[in-house]
Amino acid sequence: MSAPEPLRIVDRAGAEALILRVLDDMRQLGTVLDEEATHIRAGRLKEGVVAAEPKAALAAAYMKGLEIAKANAVALVRLHPQGVETLSAAHRAFTAAVEANQAVLSAARTVCEGLIRNLADDLAKSRAPAGYGKGNASPSPYGRNAGTAPLVMSRSL
Repeated sequence: MSAPEPLRIVDRAGAEALILRVLDDMRQLGTVLDEEATHIRAGRLKEGVVAAEPKAALAAAYMKGLEIAKANAVALVRLHPQGVETLSAAHRAFTAAVEANQAVLSAARTVCEGLIRNLADDLAKSRAPAGYGKGNASPSPYGRNAGTAPLVMSRSL
């Protein structure tokens, strides 16, 4: 199955409609990214994930609009040059917002990975032999003399 042929722009009204649609998709996606980053920065991970739920659909709509705009670049410049300039400026600002969102998500990922790594290290240290002779193993609910216990994490964060 081949991809559908992109929308062909033949008049100024079509050019304006396409540019407005791409700008609207960009604005909506930017709002979602801002909400997600705000929640993540504040440590409200659950709310950040909920705020980001429509992100995939909005990103797909935005990318589809950009593809159509690229396919009709010559017609857009000829029929609505001011709109192309507006779209270009908005796209530059949006790119900066996406980069800021990615930095927040990367920092949150790094913090989470560090917390898990530190927790695993602490658990491993507590199982290390304390000295000479037979160690006094505490009873385990996971089996007789279980060498490892499961790592328990809270999913309510």
